Amino acid sequence: MKPADEPGMDSVKESRRFEGRRAFDVLMEAQRHWDNMDRFRKDRERNKRYCYGDQWGDMISVDGNHMTEEEYIKRRGQVPLKNNLIRRLVRNVLGAYRSQNKEPTCTARDREEQRLGEAMSITLQYNMQLNRMNELLARTVEEFLISGFAVHRKWYGWRNDKLDCWTDYIQPNNFFIDSNMRDPLGRDVSCLGEVHDIDFGTLVSTFASSPSEYKRLRDIYSNARIKDRIVACCEQFGYSRLENHDFLFTSEPGRCRVIEVWRKETKPRYRCHDYNTGEVYKIELEDYQELVGSVNADRIAKGMSFGIPKEDIPLIEAEWFIDQYWYFYYLSPFGHILKEGETPYEHKEHPYVFKAYPFIDGEIHSFVKDVIDQQRYVNRLITMYDWIMRASAKGVLLVPEECLGSHSPQEFAEEWSRVDGVIIYRAKPGVPAPQQVAANSTNIGINELLNLQLKFFEDISGVHGALQGKPGNSGMSGTLYAQQAQNATTSLLDLLEAFSSFTIDGAYKDLKNLQQFYDEKRFWNIAGSAGLVNVDPAKIRDVECDISIEQSTTSAAYREYANEFLLKLLELGLIPLEPVLENGTFPFADKLLQSLRSSAESLQQGQPMQGIDPSLLQQAQQGADMNAVNRAYAMLKAA
Repeated sequence: MKPADEPGMDSVKESRRFEGRRAFDVLMEAQRHWDNMDRFRKDRERNKRYCYGDQWGDMISVDGNHMTEEEYIKRRGQVPLKNNLIRRLVRNVLGAYRSQNKEPTCTARDREEQRLGEAMSITLQYNMQLNRMNELLARTVEEFLISGFAVHRKWYGWRNDKLDCWTDYIQPNNFFIDSNMRDPLGRDVSCLGEVHDIDFGTLVSTFASSPSEYKRLRDIYSNARIKDRIVACCEQFGYSRLENHDFLFTSEPGRCRVIEVWRKETKPRYRCHDYNTGEVYKIELEDYQELVGSVNADRIAKGMSFGIPKEDIPLIEAEWFIDQYWYFYYLSPFGHILKEGETPYEHKEHPYVFKAYPFIDGEIHSFVKDVIDQQRYVNRLITMYDWIMRASAKGVLLVPEECLGSHSPQEFAEEWSRVDGVIIYRAKPGVPAPQQVAANSTNIGINELLNLQLKFFEDISGVHGALQGKPGNSGMSGTLYAQQAQNATTSLLDLLEAFSSFTIDGAYKDLKNLQQFYDEKRFWNIAGSAGLVNVDPAKIRDVECDISIEQSTTSAAYREYANEFLLKLLELGLIPLEPVLENGTFPFADKLLQSLRSSAESLQQGQPMQGIDPSLLQQAQQGADMNAVNRAYAMLKAA
């Protein structure tokens, strides 16, 4: 019996034998991974509440009654005060990230292909600008600090009538991964996916390619299709929205729940090694005779006709094996398969890029979670301080009843507090005089405890004064202050580098998608003739690049260094003025370059110009000496 005929080898083919329950089997596996991430979603929700100011929302039990801490404080007749230090902390780290001014850069492993590598860098930067990646990555860093989990989706298709490679931010609440995964790099993941809540129009535009498919989708999502049944599910935009923690059903009326699942399937294939080209690839079992047997027979016949021994002829070696490959499903919560198939991407993976931090033993612990206890204690101290101050005596007047005389207590109090007030009463022996009591409730140790917690807050988070932008001490040098800011960044280095690896992983998938879906004309339009000459899309797809995070060319420091370097070359006479204006970043470069080229064109057309040496004019007309053009332009400026 052939290996391919063994039952169960082809997992997709085997599942088709049970077509009635096939979709439910995939749904149940995905729901198991979804349920295993329930604790993560609850921790993320709590971290988000603390970050954005809702810091008294934890549930407590008082005499068997469950309520939030805020409700309990209000029942006691007090005000739940808070001082949001976490939000300031997150903004400081975001500022440290944005100040790096870094971006992915491609470097071809083969130095002969470096020109193509530079073209890929230009194309990658274009795609990042198209997707507004600077802003998208900043918001993803904020999510990474709050939840410890960052997810992007890299795909190719239509958006706003534009066909291109796109990057989408994925809310971690809607995402799930294999609960058996333990590799911090995510290489052992075997199942992942996302739940989508979309409107009916988006649903049919994505999955309907014929009237019959439209009718099928209309029947499946009949309730969500009728807009008259849609009711408001929130009081204001972005607030009071029902939390979406259910796997199968959406909490938003009028939305269609679609569950996207990517998992590894198995099937027998051949792994081929072509010793003639050095290429290693996979083929299907049914293609063996055409792609291996016939090719080897043809090579043997040609080789022996030239007198080459058979053992010296480079052939294709094929090895049978069980291949694991990525297969996708788009499912309805009712057990319908809307779309399925093998991954359409040449990188042979799923379209998602994710990073969990630190992911030790499969656990996620966010940056914000580390300082929640300090934030809670700070809130308790300032609330306690407020309680004590409100309950302490503040100018209470003690008046013996014998001292009132003919005055009422209200008249006595008003006269006591009035400027230049006079109270006349008959003093009696042994009766104390009226007195005012004011208790000092400030020096009871709360200030010391509060300062201690604020110091703990900085020590635990690693974000100290210099990184927060606080002014240095009097007489502190700028170098020392910069060094303190650098030292403060060191404590965040692991966190920022972990996110940099996430950025690099995303750039690799972007690069593979660009190589797969961009054609010759697209590369030429983006890179231009300066970055790409005689482009071959097939060759570009074969270019292997290393991607590194380097200083962005848009940073002020980079531009200043480049301008100084170009001006130095100009002073030494190694390059003419025109390349300096083309490659430098000067506010007047375009206007000056246009004037220079207009003057050169006038000289080439033989138009006489005042102050021009005829010998320089003749050299400019020949177009052989660019230095002569520069000297002519200098004479024009001096005239």
